[in-house]
Amino acid sequence: MIDFLVIGGGVAGVSAAARLAPHGSVTLLEAEEALAYHASGRSAAMFLESYGNKVVRALNEASADYLRTAHGGVLSPRPMMLLGAADEATGFAAQAADMGLKRIGLDEAATLWPLLDRTHAAHAAWRDDTCDLDTDLFIQNFLREARGAGAQVVTRARVSAIARDGSGWRVTAGGATHVARHIVNAAGAWADTVARMAGVTPLGIQPFRRSMARIALPEGMNPANWAFVDGVGDNWYAKPDAGALIVSPGEEDPMDPQDAWADDMILAEGLARYQEFSTAPVARMLANWAGLRSFAPDRALVIGPDAAAPGFLWLAGQGGYGFQTAAAASALLAQLATGTPTTLDATTVAALSPARFAR
Repeated sequence: MIDFLVIGGGVAGVSAAARLAPHGSVTLLEAEEALAYHASGRSAAMFLESYGNKVVRALNEASADYLRTAHGGVLSPRPMMLLGAADEATGFAAQAADMGLKRIGLDEAATLWPLLDRTHAAHAAWRDDTCDLDTDLFIQNFLREARGAGAQVVTRARVSAIARDGSGWRVTAGGATHVARHIVNAAGAWADTVARMAGVTPLGIQPFRRSMARIALPEGMNPANWAFVDGVGDNWYAKPDAGALIVSPGEEDPMDPQDAWADDMILAEGLARYQEFSTAPVARMLANWAGLRSFAPDRALVIGPDAAAPGFLWLAGQGGYGFQTAAAASALLAQLATGTPTTLDATTVAALSPARFAR
């Protein structure tokens, strides 16, 4: 019998395996043939400390030092800018204040984002302490930590059955059987599915689709130092990507757990909103994709033991905050799993606990 069986090989599962491996035997199960296949492999990946609600921001803050320094760090500077049209003044002001952005003139905004169409844009604000987050390096760093401490990683291991087995759990996955004292439910969009398999009451974690398009820029333009640009209400955003731009319509369409794909109409609508602020026509789409961002009902992560199912631990509901919260979220999970003192304050720990949901 192993100590911890982690279900899910995205950033949540890999970081959990790394944190737990020093405390006992760990096996990580991933249904696909590669890690970070679903949401973790389809993220725009910015570190915005003021992104999310109060509970999420506490995790962002607690993760910041690890992101900046561990293994040499995974962050690189990229300013963030918010743009609004004349009829978006109220929403623009509220969003800028919430995210700690400083209002700037359109001339300055155009130096940060040379595509700016000043005939449509009326408001701009920015901050310069936001960063790109190297998601692949982040995953690989945690994976090295996990394997270095003895964790085993099994891919092509889709879970098909879970049952209690004495003092632990018996899990069938990919034709093999695993027996463990603890299950860590880090299954992303499938978190409630895993809970149901285990006879655990689901929490109402809902996946939402977020689509992305990679578009070509006019010849001679190099966006390497451009800002990450957001529209009011997150109804579009754009980020430089290897000489091109990633543009998202910012949609949140509820979906069943699945290998998500982009909807052509949703992409077209989002690109049209982006186009209103850009002087460069969208001439060519290089690629498109979609991922599922899975939220608990209160939009905070769910971290910790299930009070009604001994040995069942949740690390789910990351929403759009998985990478920027993973360092602190996985540390908290390991502390709760091993009974060691938590580094986060008690109020935040309670706000993340699955016990907060009436069941």
